[in-house]
Amino acid sequence: MSRFRLANPKGTAKPARMKFFHDIAKDITLSRAPLTGFVAIGVTWSAFASQVPVIKAQIGASDAVYGAVVLVASFGALAAMWLAPLSDRFAGRFALVLGAVLIACGFMGVGGSSSILVFTLGMLVASAGSGIIDVLANADIAEIEARTGRALMNFNHGLYSFSYAGGALATGWLREAGWTPPYVFAILACLLGLLCLVMRRVAAVSVAHDDPARAVALPWGLVICGGCVVMVAFLAEAATEGWSALHLERTLGGGAAQGALGPAILGLTMGFGRLGGHWLGHRLPDVATMVGALLLCAFGLTLAGLAPTLALAYLGFGLGGLGMSVVGPLALGMLGRSVPAHTRLIAMSRASAISYFAFFIGPSLMGFVSQGFGLRVSFVVIAAVLLVVAVGLVPYFARQAAALKATL
Repeated sequence: MSRFRLANPKGTAKPARMKFFHDIAKDITLSRAPLTGFVAIGVTWSAFASQVPVIKAQIGASDAVYGAVVLVASFGALAAMWLAPLSDRFAGRFALVLGAVLIACGFMGVGGSSSILVFTLGMLVASAGSGIIDVLANADIAEIEARTGRALMNFNHGLYSFSYAGGALATGWLREAGWTPPYVFAILACLLGLLCLVMRRVAAVSVAHDDPARAVALPWGLVICGGCVVMVAFLAEAATEGWSALHLERTLGGGAAQGALGPAILGLTMGFGRLGGHWLGHRLPDVATMVGALLLCAFGLTLAGLAPTLALAYLGFGLGGLGMSVVGPLALGMLGRSVPAHTRLIAMSRASAISYFAFFIGPSLMGFVSQGFGLRVSFVVIAAVLLVVAVGLVPYFARQAAALKATL
């Protein structure tokens, strides 16, 4: 009998594993439409990023002109985020499909462009499609979370990170095989067509209305606060994506391959961090997770900035990626669950638009500080911003969200 008693604890491992995979399958089923939208964004934009040297030479743009075009495209995404509720009302259950079609058409134009004008128009269309999917997918996930009580934001954003990495690797292989941008984007257009088959939403977010008697104005204080929390997470992400390779090569004397490891480590750790955040989301309060993640990210970026060796810098960027990965999805999820259903889509679109200012502020902030004090200090400044948000803004955001939910 004693042998059976000793064997029983080992037998519990299999049911635990079965439950884990059952939960993952359930989460995929619940969020299959927005999840597919995130995969579409990740694969296409990583394919574009992996072909930038070829596309830039193809249109004959200088560094300054190319940077200006990308900035214009960012404004297109920002405008699309602000107008995403109109897309929801216009296309309803097919709004995500509309966004995917715009991405496919835009990048087909980008891939075949030989002039800066065509390239700019293609980028604007692709960015608009991405902005629509970004807002509507986040709003759909928030609604599913509110309805089912399951934490899904980090899981979906984690698979976005992995799809981005996978798209970059696949595009690299195609380039090695001699494929040019028009053919790569044609393959991606076919892939998006297949993804559209499962991208149809169960129900449009805008049809979920509360009793008109309980209707309240958009809670701008909560929306702005949540958008700022996400913006700071994106600020750390943009700083690491855009400046880690330069820091590794220029400050620490690394080679081209060693510098490229900075963004690569960021992508991988963000993907694993978001899956870990999905697991923690069922076990820890969102506020505690966000504060801990911001502190970890601040420590990681400080370590990376002050590191005397490449190995310590890699460790710092890895810890920073783990930390920053969960903050944005958790803040968006908290916002979506806190506002009334009939304001959820507009609240998510406005918060997303606010958060995207990080991609305008980040390069300027890093460049200004680096010019005056060096790249090391730039990363420390970002870490200081993260600390302020962790101890001040996140607790305030949580109190606002709790107060609003108590009134519903």
